[in-house]
Amino acid sequence: MRKKSDFILRLLLIIGDALALILSFAFAYFIRVKVDPRPWTFEFQFFEFVQTIVWLVPVMLVILATLGLYRKDIFLGRTRMPERGRLVLAAILSVAALIVYDFFKGENLFPVRVMALTSVLLSFVFLLIERMIVRFVVRQIFKSDYGARRAIIVGNSKNTEYLADYISSVPESGYRLVGVVASKKYIPKDLKVHQYSSLKDALKKAKADVIFQTDEKSTEYVYKQAVERHILYYFVPSETALSSHFGEMELVGTTPAVLVLTTPLTGGYVVIKRLFDIVFSLLALVLAAIPMLITWLILKLSDLKAPAIYADERLTQYNRKFKCYKFRSMKPEYSGMTAEEAFTKMGKSDLIEKYRKDGDYLKNDPRITKFGHFIRKMSLDELPQLINILKGDISLIGPRALLPGELRDYGDRSLILTVKSGLTGFAQVSGRRDIPFEERRALDIYYVRNWSLSLDASIFLKTIAAVLKRDGAK
Repeated sequence: MRKKSDFILRLLLIIGDALALILSFAFAYFIRVKVDPRPWTFEFQFFEFVQTIVWLVPVMLVILATLGLYRKDIFLGRTRMPERGRLVLAAILSVAALIVYDFFKGENLFPVRVMALTSVLLSFVFLLIERMIVRFVVRQIFKSDYGARRAIIVGNSKNTEYLADYISSVPESGYRLVGVVASKKYIPKDLKVHQYSSLKDALKKAKADVIFQTDEKSTEYVYKQAVERHILYYFVPSETALSSHFGEMELVGTTPAVLVLTTPLTGGYVVIKRLFDIVFSLLALVLAAIPMLITWLILKLSDLKAPAIYADERLTQYNRKFKCYKFRSMKPEYSGMTAEEAFTKMGKSDLIEKYRKDGDYLKNDPRITKFGHFIRKMSLDELPQLINILKGDISLIGPRALLPGELRDYGDRSLILTVKSGLTGFAQVSGRRDIPFEERRALDIYYVRNWSLSLDASIFLKTIAAVLKRDGAK
């Protein structure tokens, strides 16, 4: 659960918030209709009213996310920033959003003002109680050591002692101390069993999920080790360095720590992106069912022995291997082979250098069938990857899924594998195979470092345009 703990916890929180909001408006309706003795007039019956609220819940959840209420440090109480004030504002804005919707639709959701005020009060109370329950459940999970992150502390600083003592004495902190790389005087006596002579030794023997660095010695090296292993890196600044706020500040106990992010795609944004992937892949699979069936039948009838869909091993987030599904576009005898193996087999070794030099592309690639050229040009060969998106292997938008052997060609390969690979991405909509290999990788790295919802939306729209115009499709 460690790699996905933040995702699971935030997903639980989002589900809880959604239920709390629906219940709060349902109770507001019940109180006004069944408890309040004053006369009332509603155009909506109870279930119609609740159904309308359910459809508008995503808008309310976006409001909560915008107010930072899905930040882990806030809902686990590891921040000085007040959660209750944010919940009050979220309740007010949620009701305001419904009033705006009601104004434009004219559906008379709030026929009396008192119901709007009741909804604000109940939304706050229900959200507060629900979050207390989620917080309690989360802390019990961490106490049981399930999902807690294994932490290594590096650095000769008083903060090493403070952090080590806090993490080891507070089970619900969400961390488990597995290593300390520091002088003995900075390690509490009862925790010296966790001491290591070097970070290399600690990383080798302790399966860490996070590194806390408490001094400024060899920060580039320590950070690089964290990136290469796809683990979190926190820099704990000294008092003089607190002004250099270059990351996401959190409190671990009472110790300020800066989480140095390799990508902005963290926290609640991961949940939002995953939910979009699920909805999109389900809708796309329904819409693409007939084209996929026709493509499958043509491929199967052209060669009954060869599979119409093949699964190629690729890499995605955290260097995880998965089976990438595609419609077969190559001749069966070359399927599953590297370019070098296939060209050598057909006696055309001279094509290897040309293929690699042109960014893994040949205009008339002899490995590809005539129908294969067609489905590649129409991007039909990619459709089975909708199943990969639904499974969570990849995202709709992200860097291109790498072949294991391609890693040697990447200077910043660890950065590219910080996020899930994608069916489409920044490089594809910037020219697909019309731009050099090095530039495509640079665009992938740019995407990782500068991710945003607006960037994803832009790539999504450009992908639709590129597919329709078949820009760069070969």
